Amino acid sequence: MPKVKNKSSAKKRFRITAKGKVRFNSAYLRHMLRRRPKKMKRSNRGTQILSAPDAKSIKRHYLRNV
Repeated sequence: MPKVKNKSSAKKRFRITAKGKVRFNSAYLRHMLRRRPKKMKRSNRGTQILSAPDAKSIKRHYLRNV
């Protein structure tokens, strides 16, 4: 049987926390920021935790060896 590999794109976009949750960088902060509300820019700073159903599918299909 061939080795089971992770998706390289998923390795760059998601990280697994110590408790097994999936952490990701928030979107919509790259360009055209003057049209976006301050509240949105503030709340999208840093990283966020993925919801449980999405995290389950990401771990199962893309981050198998982690």
